[in-house]
Amino acid sequence: MPRQVFFYEQPDRFVAGTVGQPGQRTFFLQATAAGRTTSVALEKSQVEALAERVDELLDEVVRRSGGSTSVPAVAPAELADTAPLDTPVDEEFRVGTMALAWDTAAERMILEAQALVELDTDEMSSDDLEAAEEMLLQDEENGPPMLRVRLTGAQARSFAKRALEVVSAGRPPCPLCSLPLDPEGHVCPRQNGYRRAG
Repeated sequence: MPRQVFFYEQPDRFVAGTVGQPGQRTFFLQATAAGRTTSVALEKSQVEALAERVDELLDEVVRRSGGSTSVPAVAPAELADTAPLDTPVDEEFRVGTMALAWDTAAERMILEAQALVELDTDEMSSDDLEAAEEMLLQDEENGPPMLRVRLTGAQARSFAKRALEVVSAGRPPCPLCSLPLDPEGHVCPRQNGYRRAG
């Protein structure tokens, strides 16, 4: 079956968002353009790492250009997007690997999110497994499904800002152990297992 690529050359909207209550949220990347929407699921830690890496890459672009680039130093207020995800949220796939690149000529960030690849590992050595994963991920015709989005520097800054806000909008951390607090409290390891109220 040929590889399915969800490509957004210039999305009207590209955001990270969640479905569900804090503590039971599912995280998504969602791209929208020309009446079509693609949503892919991923882990909270992946959203956070992606947002941080986007900001780092943009900072590097600004540094290398000596400030003569269209990439803003901070997310433009006029591009702030606080709306919820577009519904219905239909998961196309769960993200396994992500990649970022900067197209200098077009001044666009290219973000790729590929589906999680599950291989039958029972009879494979770790070297064979690594080689098989690499070959599958790089197979342009038969690889796993992929979301590919091209963003301006301003769009990428806005994406990163919102993504970090979405990650931090979950359950507040316990002031003693930094683990997430549920509304009914949690068993805090720093309190020798006593339940700490929220």
